[in-house]
Amino acid sequence: MLPQVAGKPDPDTDPIWFHSQFSGCMEMYASSDRVADYLDRHEGWFRRCAQPMTAEPVGENGYILTIGRFGALGYYVVPQIGLELLPQRDRVYRIETIPIPDYTPPGYEVDFQAEQILVDATPDDGSGLEVTRVEWELDLKVGVYFPGFVRNFPLNLIETTGHNLLVTIVKQVSRLLTRKVQEDFHSHQGSSYTQQFRTYSSRRQSFYCEAKPMFQAVTDSEAS
Repeated sequence: MLPQVAGKPDPDTDPIWFHSQFSGCMEMYASSDRVADYLDRHEGWFRRCAQPMTAEPVGENGYILTIGRFGALGYYVVPQIGLELLPQRDRVYRIETIPIPDYTPPGYEVDFQAEQILVDATPDDGSGLEVTRVEWELDLKVGVYFPGFVRNFPLNLIETTGHNLLVTIVKQVSRLLTRKVQEDFHSHQGSSYTQQFRTYSSRRQSFYCEAKPMFQAVTDSEAS
């Protein structure tokens, strides 16, 4: 059951904040050293794999990602988000929101905090297959400045619709990006790695993305 939001937001000033958490994994059929070497060089793979989204570099480790057009209840936005891919520490990678220079998001705010960990998952079956799992967690907060006609809808409808839309966006982007990263990584390792990926990705759970059983929608006044 979704928790209820106490009180009513100010229709003129307060954004409604949605908070969702996700976990996921992608498998790479190579050693963790190879995977780490690849992920460390994000200036190559990130822009290639983000397509058809656009990813413009900003600073040393940042990108401006334009995700696409999304919306519901008659209200649509084309979200952009600034992300920084921080250098790894002990095979732990973090991705954080950064401001986009000279840009004010039209009607929304985003707080994106992700962590990726490389885990050796090589099976002990004598097959010789090396497996590295990139396990990740995402904490995502989105504040939306809804126009007045949307705020006329029941708040529980806005909550449910916003939550479902967030889950749809994250799962869609995650599936697209994961598949492209997997294909890009294995193709850059050589034909034998590409063949391993084609063989084992269909036999194993090479990808998943799940929304955790937690949902919040609050206004700025409630969050403070």
